[in-house]
Amino acid sequence: MDTSILARFVRLHDRRGWTAFGACAVLLLLVLPLTLPDYLVPLLGKFLCFAIAAIAIDLIWGFTGILSLGHGVFFALGGYAIGMYLMLEIGTAGVYRSNLPDFMVFLDWKELPWFWRGFDNFGFAVLMALLVPGVIAFVFGYFAFRSRIRGVYFSIITQALTYAAMLLFFRNETGFGGNNGLTDFKHIYGYSLSDPATKTGLFVISGAALLLVYLGSRYLVCSKLGRVLRAVRDDEAKVRFMGYDPLRYKLFVWTLSAVLCGLAGALYVPQVGIINPGEMQPAASIEMAIWVAVGGRGTLFGAAAGALVVNGAKSVFTGLAPELWLYVLGATFVLIPVLAPRGIAAYGGVLAQLLRGRRAVADTPRPPEPDREAEESVVTEGSAEVRP
Repeated sequence: MDTSILARFVRLHDRRGWTAFGACAVLLLLVLPLTLPDYLVPLLGKFLCFAIAAIAIDLIWGFTGILSLGHGVFFALGGYAIGMYLMLEIGTAGVYRSNLPDFMVFLDWKELPWFWRGFDNFGFAVLMALLVPGVIAFVFGYFAFRSRIRGVYFSIITQALTYAAMLLFFRNETGFGGNNGLTDFKHIYGYSLSDPATKTGLFVISGAALLLVYLGSRYLVCSKLGRVLRAVRDDEAKVRFMGYDPLRYKLFVWTLSAVLCGLAGALYVPQVGIINPGEMQPAASIEMAIWVAVGGRGTLFGAAAGALVVNGAKSVFTGLAPELWLYVLGATFVLIPVLAPRGIAAYGGVLAQLLRGRRAVADTPRPPEPDREAEESVVTEGSAEVRP
C-alpha cells in the first residue's frame, strides 16, 4: 500500500513538473529566507497564506463547480483561534497588567468566556483553528447540499454567511474583540514576534505548508475521488444516475476546503499582527475568488500564482495610487474571463508547448540537400528521350 501511494505521488508530475516544484521549494525554503530584507519577510509570508486559501477555493470551484463567496469567514475563524492564543500568551505584560486580554478588561469582563477556555495551550489553539472552520462548514454544507442548492443561489447564501459572521464579530459584547479585533501580539510559543528570526521561521513554515497543501490537493484531484468531483462539476444529475451520491463528495471537499482556509488564517495572523472582522467582509471573500479566476481555475498552481500576482499588484497600487486599486481589481475580474478564460496558468502551458515545439523542430534531422547536378542530368536525359 505504501509503495502504491508513493508511486501515485511520483506520477503527479512529469520530470519537468517535479523540477519546477523542486525549484519552488528551494526558492521558498532556502533562497528567499536568506536573501529577503526583514521588512519584506512578513509581507511575502502573508502572500503565501493567501496562496493556500486560493488552492482551497480552487478545490471546490475549479474541480467541483461550487463557487463560494464566503470563504473569508473560515479564513478569519482560523485567524481568531490563533489570535486568542497570542492574546493569552501576553499574560500580565498587557496594558492593564491582567491575565485577561486588554480588550476584555476595557469592556469590564470579569472572567474569560467559556468558548475561549483552553486557548492558552498552543496545540489546542491550532486544533481549534482547523476544527472550528471544518465543523461550521460541515453543518452549513450538509443542509445546503442536501437541499440541492446550487449555482448562484449557493454563492448568495455563502455571502450571507460571511456577512452575518462579520456582524456578530463586530459586536463588543460577544467577546471577539469588537471592531478592533485582536492585536498587540508579543510572543508565539515563547518566541518574540518582533525577532527577525521568528519572522523568518514563520515564513518558512508558511512556505512548507503551501507546498504540502499543493501536493495533497494535487494527489486528491488526480485520484478516483478527483475524477468524481470533476464529474459532479460537469453533470451532477448524471453522477447521481450512475449510483454515486454527490452529497458525500461535495460535503467532503467543501469541509476540506474550509479546513485549509482555517490553516491559512492561522499562519496569517502571527505574521500580520492583527485579526479583526474586516477579514470577514463580503469583499474579502470575493477577492479570494478573483485570485482563482485570475490564476486559472482547475489548476491549483494557477490559483496560488493568481493570489501572489493579485496581492503583489495590490501592494504596488495601494502604495502608488490607492484610489485606483479597486478599479484595477474590478477591471481584472471582468477582463480576465473574457481575454484569458483559463487564467494566467494557461500562458505557462502555451509557453511550454512553444518551447517543446521549437526544441522538436531543432532536434528533427534535416533531409540531405538534393544533388542539383544529378537532377539536371536526369531532366536533360529524359527530355532527350522524348524528342521525336
